[in-house]
Amino acid sequence: MQHAVGAPLPPPQGPGSGPAGWTHQAQRPGPPGPPPTTPPTPQGWNGPPQHAPVPPSRETTGHVQLPPGGPVPLPAPPAEPGTGSATLAVLLIGPAGAGKTTVAKLWASRRRVPTAHVSLDDVREWVCSGFADPQAGWNDHSEAQYRLARRTCGFAARNFLANGISCILDDAVFPDRPVVGLGGWKRHVGPGLLPVVLLPGLEIVLERNAARSGNRRLSDEEVARIHGRMAGWYGSGLPIIDNSTYDVETTARVLDDILARSIASPPAW
Repeated sequence: MQHAVGAPLPPPQGPGSGPAGWTHQAQRPGPPGPPPTTPPTPQGWNGPPQHAPVPPSRETTGHVQLPPGGPVPLPAPPAEPGTGSATLAVLLIGPAGAGKTTVAKLWASRRRVPTAHVSLDDVREWVCSGFADPQAGWNDHSEAQYRLARRTCGFAARNFLANGISCILDDAVFPDRPVVGLGGWKRHVGPGLLPVVLLPGLEIVLERNAARSGNRRLSDEEVARIHGRMAGWYGSGLPIIDNSTYDVETTARVLDDILARSIASPPAW
């Protein structure tokens, strides 16, 4: 939907007209004045340097680097323990109640280099009027909004990385839905995306879900169904963290160690 961005511009003023509200008065002719004099040029001064105009770059806007057209490549292995100062894109996968958002935020905030966190659920809920809540049923409308949110997250990650800022994304990606799952994330971010699965036990996610409110809280049956589908990640080759007995700090440290190993030996996915 288009919105008006301002009133129409006023028509151009004719020659000799002044600003609005100012009346131009005719000047009576008089004796010619002395010719204008040119101030002397100081010795050693040749005027301001003349530079050839530089065409604006199509890759920058102001001082912000726009994301390149190509996908995000794999990061170079860090020369220090953990992920160190590596600039990387991470996808943290897990069922509702796994602690994805909490762990991702802590890991991002504890790194020594700039790191952003983007949650797909948050981006989906940017749609206020007409939000297609998946709890009301998964249909073409909710799938279209999911795809749009994922594409938005992918662009955000590439934009952050183009400016030297790492990015961790979180989403409940299902192993049995490749069309709207991991393949889409790889397409929108690139082969350099490092996926990690966070999969605690069912009793843990049920307990955490019970502490939620609003549309983020699911029924116990739905939580159990999602958790069962997530078990399909076992045997996929992706690194999996069972954080059933870990606190958030420990889980973030384990995540960093796994990512360091993934950088050195990327998982096949």
